Amino acid sequence: MTAPDAPLFDLPAGTVYLDTAAQGPRLRSVLAAGHGALDASSAPWRLGLEQWQASIERVRALAAGCFDGDPEGVALVPSAAYGLAIAARNLPLAAGDAVAVLEGQFPSNLLCWQQRCLETGARLHAIPRNGPGWTDAVIEALDRLPSLRVLSLPHAYWHDGRLLDLDAISARCHQKGVALVLDLSQSLGALPADLVRWAPDFVVSVGHKWMLGPTGLAYLWASPHWRAHGVSIEHHWTARAVDDWRFPLDRPAPYRDGARRFDAGGVADPMRLSMAEAALGQLHDWGMASLPARLGMRTRALDTALRDAGLEGCCMPGHAPHFTGVRVPPDRMTAVAPVLDAAGIVCTRRHGVVRIAPHLHVDEAAMRRVADTLAAALHA
Repeated sequence: MTAPDAPLFDLPAGTVYLDTAAQGPRLRSVLAAGHGALDASSAPWRLGLEQWQASIERVRALAAGCFDGDPEGVALVPSAAYGLAIAARNLPLAAGDAVAVLEGQFPSNLLCWQQRCLETGARLHAIPRNGPGWTDAVIEALDRLPSLRVLSLPHAYWHDGRLLDLDAISARCHQKGVALVLDLSQSLGALPADLVRWAPDFVVSVGHKWMLGPTGLAYLWASPHWRAHGVSIEHHWTARAVDDWRFPLDRPAPYRDGARRFDAGGVADPMRLSMAEAALGQLHDWGMASLPARLGMRTRALDTALRDAGLEGCCMPGHAPHFTGVRVPPDRMTAVAPVLDAAGIVCTRRHGVVRIAPHLHVDEAAMRRVADTLAAALHA
């Protein structure tokens, strides 16, 4: 039996693609939109400025539907790292202050804070995991570090899908007066983002993972304060409220409304925009609220199959609905990798974990096949 949505994806026959956490599987509609835009690029004069700007705003509005629904809060940027650099540039830090990230955090959510701490004399604190999950460790750090000014976190940990309780964490942040920055690259498009409850300062997400769009186009959400007072790290003409190309010399032209002040140059090209519009449209057609349960059926099927195969100890506790990790003994990882490859199972393997990140193109039978393949490799 084939997953009902499998025909929407363009994937080679015989491949079980489980690496959405690295690169989303390509939707046929997204591929067609990219081809159409590339073909149209041979006659660029046919795309007027008003059409181009309208497509930017359509993508902004569709992306906003994955955040809090308000297009005024969304900027188009080239990467999560770029958006996080904007957050680091704007949030106030001084000597003696502290910034906290998770231990082993993805480099995009580490390097910008390292640089900012070097510039300001603040210090960077890595939060080690405490027990099976991260939430208790994060709340303990909030209570233990009186100098903490910025907490920069994901919703799901990038190695293995372990979920953080952002309801509890954000509540403690606001009690302590700590600015919250969220990198939702491993959850936006698959899990709801309750920004009203969490009240972060900045949120970023790439567009090419769970958002199923192209690389090179990511999204930055800014809180109302920073939409009005934030300063971009790049000063591009499209972010300025000038319509006649007459930029004053004696003072900067005013920013455009909302988070548009953070729009980056070069990312809103017609091909990326058309692909992103198609991808976001498909997410909304599925219904954002339905995706956690639908994706969760896949990972639950994997957990059940692993237990049935006698590999309960390999299951990852507290993982997100949409992706997980299978723990493999270090001395067996080299044996597992070629078996997965030979079976056409595509996933990421690192740090003793096989990361399993399916989308709607796979069904529960495919997840059982993954468990059986892993069991065969580990029991050999």
